[in-house]
Amino acid sequence: MKRVISIVEDEKDINNLVAQYLRKEGYEVHSYYTYEEASAHVADDDVHLWILDIMLDDKSGFDLIEEIRLQGPETPVIFMSARDKEFDRIIGLEKGCDDYITKPFNINILVSRCNNLVNSRIQLQEKFTKQPQAFAQILATNPMDKEMLDRAMEIIEKYLDDSTFNVNTFAREMGMARTNLFSKLKAVTGQTPNDFILTIRLKKGAVMLRNNPELNITEISDRIGFSSSRYFSKCFKEIYHVSPLAYRKGEEKEEEGNEETDQ
Repeated sequence: MKRVISIVEDEKDINNLVAQYLRKEGYEVHSYYTYEEASAHVADDDVHLWILDIMLDDKSGFDLIEEIRLQGPETPVIFMSARDKEFDRIIGLEKGCDDYITKPFNINILVSRCNNLVNSRIQLQEKFTKQPQAFAQILATNPMDKEMLDRAMEIIEKYLDDSTFNVNTFAREMGMARTNLFSKLKAVTGQTPNDFILTIRLKKGAVMLRNNPELNITEISDRIGFSSSRYFSKCFKEIYHVSPLAYRKGEEKEEEGNEETDQ
């Protein structure tokens, strides 16, 4: 999975230095030197972190973070600035930044802070995808994300047993264009809308496996919108590395070679 960081810094030497160190860490780096250049890319949906200088040409990093937050409220932002007054730090935090570093700074400390912010979100996304008990709300780092995820969950639950439910219906119910839904879900969850629907169905199935012993695998797969119990079992095992029956028995991972039966 590529990790993307966008840098907005009008001092080319600093911009190039930060980019050089981040690339050594394996990041894909986009460097911008003016407010206008960066503003044209605030809607990019593949950015994991923004690093903003506060003092830019005719506008400031404070203006830019407002644009970023409108497009992606969940994307971490680090301010780096020569302004080291406590007042400036407070403004930065009030504007929604996740960290504030003053110049001159230790480049290794900046890289470390970037790693912490990027990796924490990626780890949460991986936990959400790979652990049956991890639900979408762990990904909500702000009220806007929570509202969006709550609405998405509500819609999927409404259509949970409908195997024909698709992204077109999902987007319409969310009141969003397909492209906007894709961008928002990808940024928050790391998943496409189709993958998100599948993940929620599997998690609902996992709950039923543990809490509804009276239901067999076929009945559960019907209730969560799978076309067949075989397909449900296949998807469940591919994601969680355990068959539904083994998971029902309390196992978290299954020995290789165990076969699934419909019970």
